[in-house]
Parts: sequence; C-alpha cells; structure tokens
Amino acid sequence: MKRKTTEYSSEVDALVALAKRLAVFEIKERMESEDFFNQYRNGQLEDSEAFVEWANTYQHYLAMRGEIEDRLEHAA
Repeated sequence: MKRKTTEYSSEVDALVALAKRLAVFEIKERMESEDFFNQYRNGQLEDSEAFVEWANTYQHYLAMRGEIEDRLEHAA
C-alpha cells in the first residue's frame, strides 16, 4: 500500500484531520475510538488492516493531543 504524505499548516489542523479520520471509523463500526482501542489492545478484536489503521490513527491522535495540551499548560 502506497502512503501519501500530507502537510498541515498547524498542529491543530493535523489534529482535526486525525479526528475526522477517527470519526469515519467510528461511524462505520458504530463504536467510539476509545472503546475500540481498549478492545483491540486486549485482543478482543481481529488484526484486520482496517483495525490496525484505526489503532494507529488513534494512537497518533492521542500523542498529538497530549503534546498540544502539554504546550498549552506550559504556555500559561
């Protein structure tokens, strides 16, 4: 599978894009990303390509959100 690289003008724009990708998975699977990730991490769901992508997207989202929150806390 060929990966495409997208550049965003800000970290917030990138975070919003990740949130939109997560929403697509959530709507399709009728499950919140947090619930999905907990089940996936505990081995309750299969390792399909879509689920691996969803799990990776969710981890990326959490990491990026954490970085932004840390920066905001230290800027105050």
